[in-house]
Parts: sequence; structure tokens; C-alpha cells
Amino acid sequence: MSHLLINYYEAASVILFGIGFMNLLLQNNLIKKFIGLNIMDTAVYLFLAAKGYITGRVAPILTNGILESEYYINPVPAGLVLTGIVVSVSVTAFSLALVQRLYKHYGTLNMDEIMHLSREREGE
Repeated sequence: MSHLLINYYEAASVILFGIGFMNLLLQNNLIKKFIGLNIMDTAVYLFLAAKGYITGRVAPILTNGILESEYYINPVPAGLVLTGIVVSVSVTAFSLALVQRLYKHYGTLNMDEIMHLSREREGE
């Protein structure tokens, strides 16, 4: 239990990922599915940021003439998080544009209804 209190960012990211994953699996509405996907993305970014931070160290900006690497944190996780956020926003925008087209074509956002209507039109 003491490790859970120390690693609360990691625990929060696992809980968020689980919430997003269950939302992605259980919802029929496409907008709600993408909300679940975004929650999962956010959980991964939180996990990466939590793993990249080391207590007592500072950002890798050379100040005070200190050159030892033990004084600074690793900048790679922060770079991965920033890149992931940009990709996530792009994928979300594209996905919502596709959802809008699906709604115009089928008149619903329910996955089951879209599949049913798609199979009906395919049979015609």
C-alpha cells in the first residue's frame, strides 16, 4: 500500500486508462468512443510524464554552469508527450470529421445502427 501512495501518478494513469478502455468497449455512440480514446491518451501522457520526472532534479537547461547529467531530468519523455499530444489532436480532428460524415450519411451515431444500415444498403 505504501508504494501506491508514493506512485499515485502512475496509479491515477492506470485508473484513467481503464476508464477510457471500458468506455471505448462499452459505448455504442461514436462520440463517446472517441472521448474514451482521448482519456486513454491522456492516461498514457500522464504515465510518461510521471516516469520522466525525478524528484530533486531540474529541466535540462544549462544554468549556473552545472554540466553534470545527474542534476537534470531526461527530456525525452517530455518530448514524447508533446509529440503524442499533437498526434492525438490530429487523429481526433480527423476522426470527428469522419464521424460527421457518417452522421450525414446514416443519420445516427450509434455503431450498431450504422452497421445495420450499412448491411441493408449493401444488400440492395
